[in-house]
Amino acid sequence: MKATPEIDAQRQSKSSFAWWRVWLCSLLALLWLPALTFGQSASATDLYVAGSGNDALDQYVIRQIKQNVGPAFNLTPLSSRKNLPGNHAPVLAIGPQAFSRVLQQDAKQPVLALLVKKSLVQEYEDKTGSQIGAVYKDVPLIRQALTGKAILPQATRIALLATTESADLYEPLLEQLGAFKLDARVFITDTNEQLIPTLNRALSYGDFLLAANDEAIYNPRNIKPILLTAYRRNKILIGPNQSYVKAGSLASSYAPFPDMAKQAAEALMAYRETGQFPPPAYPDRYRVQLNDQVARSLNIPLPDRDDIADTVDQILLESREGSQ
Repeated sequence: MKATPEIDAQRQSKSSFAWWRVWLCSLLALLWLPALTFGQSASATDLYVAGSGNDALDQYVIRQIKQNVGPAFNLTPLSSRKNLPGNHAPVLAIGPQAFSRVLQQDAKQPVLALLVKKSLVQEYEDKTGSQIGAVYKDVPLIRQALTGKAILPQATRIALLATTESADLYEPLLEQLGAFKLDARVFITDTNEQLIPTLNRALSYGDFLLAANDEAIYNPRNIKPILLTAYRRNKILIGPNQSYVKAGSLASSYAPFPDMAKQAAEALMAYRETGQFPPPAYPDRYRVQLNDQVARSLNIPLPDRDDIADTVDQILLESREGSQ
């Protein structure tokens, strides 16, 4: 069958349209490709990660941070055996050893610390030229004290055990307690022989025993005799952390790590915008872990753990508002 002029014209029109569509798609692809490449890599900020040495922990932290910062940062692990890159890109340090290692190599290195205590950060923070951000892993002692108060509403006096060297840990707490109508006293024990007699005096004074993260007192060797002595006197131990709740402490506040990671991501984004980390800070949110078995043994009715955390948050909020 012979092609008519109309059929030829239709074929030419379809061919022209197909060629034009291929040309347009190719042009758009060329225009979009550089923009996509730039958005994914060129605009991202380098962030090096100094790990804790615990691969499972490090990978968990990295996943949490990536979820919160998205494509804004390129995360690159640092080998513990290698020096810092030298370009002064920020470093995320996981744990105390990584944090110390980074700043021992370069005291002016911008570093954001996770899973470190406030006391360690302060050792480096005072040095000239330091650029340190941190989300502390420890719990403010005033929060721990109020956790005990929420469990024992009738409590007014808190017993504190310390060594001569660690007594300063409780100084900020002693200054804060008056605003909450609570009193506390520090009982000093510097030897194993002094521990139990001093503890007995402390328990005679306090409605409960409050523990800071003081490894000279609260350690695997001491914790069993401390708990046995306290519970014979029908007194509870609050703190120092989740691990000790599993060992027999009645309760401890703690910061959920996803919330800590979110706060760390906010600090990283602030650094990306301004070139400076926000000041080191405690986590914004806390929960409470309880030992139900201990509570039953001591015949102590426990409020819901979320109610305890909410009660403490409300007390602290009212205190801040009242001081403004």
